[in-house]
Amino acid sequence: MKNLFLSSYFKDAAHLLKDFTNDTCGGKRVIFIPTVGISEKTPFYVKADKKALEKLGLIVEELEITKISHEEIKSKILTADYIFVAGGNTFFLLQELRRTGTDKLIIEHINKGKLYIGSSAGSAILSKDIEYLKFFDTPKAAPYLNNDFTSLGVVGFYIVPHCKNFPFKGAAKKL
Repeated sequence: MKNLFLSSYFKDAAHLLKDFTNDTCGGKRVIFIPTVGISEKTPFYVKADKKALEKLGLIVEELEITKISHEEIKSKILTADYIFVAGGNTFFLLQELRRTGTDKLIIEHINKGKLYIGSSAGSAILSKDIEYLKFFDTPKAAPYLNNDFTSLGVVGFYIVPHCKNFPFKGAAKKL
C-alpha cells in the first residue's frame, strides 16, 4: 500500500501528520530533500517545512542529492522512516531526481510502503507527467529534461498545488 502525505505547503498541514501516521512522530528519522530550492531565489518555504518537521519531533536529515553519490543517496533513503521532498520549480526537481537516480529509489520505497511526504513540487512529481505545470513553473530551469516531462507516475491523477493561493490562483484557473 502506498503511504502518501501530499500538500501544497507542508508547514500549513504539518499538524495533520501525527493523525495521518497514527504515531507520535517523535524520534522517527525523515530524509529531507531540499534540492528543488536550489533553483529558487528565496526558498523560505523550504526552511519553514524543515522547521515544521522538527517541531513534530522528527529527526531531520537533509539530503542534497546534487552533492553526493547515488550509493550515499540509496543508503540514506533505505535507513529513513520517512521521505520528504520539498517544493520549488517542479521541472528542476524532476531533472535532478532523474539525473541522480533518486526518482527510482523514491518509487521503490513508496511501493514498499514507506511514508512519502511531498510539499508543492514534491507532491506534483508523483503525477505521471508534469507538462501541465508549465503554467506554474518554467521548464527552462531544467534544460536536461529535453522536453520529456514524464514524472514518477505514483498516482493516477494530476496534482495542482496552490490552486487557491496567490500567486498561483490565476494559473490554476487557467489550467
